[in-house]
Amino acid sequence: MAPKPKPHRLDQVAGTALPSSAKRARTMSTESSFKDAFGKYAEYLNNLNEKRERVVKASRDVTMNSKKVIFQVHRMSKDNREEVLEKAEKDLAAVTDRYMSRMVKELQGTDFWKLRRAYSPGVQEYVEAATFCKFCRTGTLLNLDEINATLLTLSDPSLEPLQINILDYILGLADLTGELMRLAIGRISDGELEFAEKICGFVREIYRQLNLIVPHMDDSSDMKTKMETMLQSILKIENACFSVHVRGSEYIPLLGSSDTSSFFWGVSDI
Repeated sequence: MAPKPKPHRLDQVAGTALPSSAKRARTMSTESSFKDAFGKYAEYLNNLNEKRERVVKASRDVTMNSKKVIFQVHRMSKDNREEVLEKAEKDLAAVTDRYMSRMVKELQGTDFWKLRRAYSPGVQEYVEAATFCKFCRTGTLLNLDEINATLLTLSDPSLEPLQINILDYILGLADLTGELMRLAIGRISDGELEFAEKICGFVREIYRQLNLIVPHMDDSSDMKTKMETMLQSILKIENACFSVHVRGSEYIPLLGSSDTSSFFWGVSDI
C-alpha cells in the first residue's frame, strides 16, 4: 500500500508563494522606472539637438555680421578715421544686442560647454571684431574679462551666464593678427608708416605671449596652424616696413605728397 502524501503546512506554502509575487512586483517596477528614465533621456537628447541647431544658426549670424564690422574698419584712412570707427563700433554694438544676445539666451543656465563646437566659430569671429575695433581706437588689447563683462548684461541674473572661454579668446586673438597685417599694409600705402610700425610691434608682442602659452595647451591643430599663420603675418609687416625704409624714394604712390605729416614729404624734391 502506497504511503500517504504529507500535508503541506500553511506557513510553508506562504513562504514559497510570497517571495515569488514580491519578485514579480520588483521586476515590473524596475522595467517601469527604466522606461521612464530612457524616455526622459531621449527627450533630453531631442531638446539638446534642437538647441544645437538654434545655436548654430545664431553662431552663423554672429560670424557674418562680425565680418561686416571688420570690413568696415578696413575702409579706414587717415582722412575718415573717426567716421569709420564710429560706424564700426555702432555695428559691433548691434551684433552684440541682436545676435550675441540670442546666443546667450540659448546657452545661459545650461551646460554650454556641451555645445561649444556649435557656437565657437561665431565667438571667435566676435572676439576678432571686438579686439580689432579696440586696437584701432586705443592701440590696446581688449582682454577676456572686458568681453565677458559685456555679455553679463545680456544674461538673466538668476541663471548661469554664458562666458567666453580662454581657448576661444586665444583663437580669435590669433585671427586678429591677420587682420592687423592687412591693416598695416594698407596704412603703409597711405603713408602712415608710424602706425604700421606700431601694428607690427603689437602683433609681435601677441605672438611672443602666445608662444609662452601654446606649449602648455592641449594638442590643438587649429592653434598650431594659426601660430604659423601669425608668424607669416609678422614677417609680411616687417618686410613691408623694411622695404619702405630702404627703398622709400621708389615708393611711387606717395611721391609728390604735400602732406607735411607724411613720412615721404619732400621726397619728390630730392
